[in-house]
Amino acid sequence: MVQSSRASALAKAALDYRAQRQDMIASNIANADTPYYKPRDIRFEDALVAKRAEIFHDKSHTLQMAQTNAHHLQPQEEKASLKPTTFFRDGHMARNDGNSVDIDVETTEMSKNSIMFKAVVAAMKKDGAIFKSVILASQKVN
Repeated sequence: MVQSSRASALAKAALDYRAQRQDMIASNIANADTPYYKPRDIRFEDALVAKRAEIFHDKSHTLQMAQTNAHHLQPQEEKASLKPTTFFRDGHMARNDGNSVDIDVETTEMSKNSIMFKAVVAAMKKDGAIFKSVILASQKVN
């Protein structure tokens, strides 16, 4: 895939994370009748922020350490985790078989995730259309 901008790399990462979340929600729905199954979810917002900082070289939210003596240790650059976090979704009443999957919650989360996925795809298409129009316009000039 040819990337037209640095933002497209970020959008691609967002699509990957959204696809992982869709798979996880589908797995929750598939296990709605599995005894003692706890629904899982994925939190990727922190990973996406770290990816944005990596792509755009953003260090604006970094607290700089002061070194008051030459013998002090040099500050080490902290590498943020670029992996999404998987967790158990809690707060729902478990049924008699210990399963706590709520189909209404899962289908709502799946719908929200699908809308966000489509929004990122639309943004990527628009980004690509801008570069395509620039290329076509430059061909007309020659």
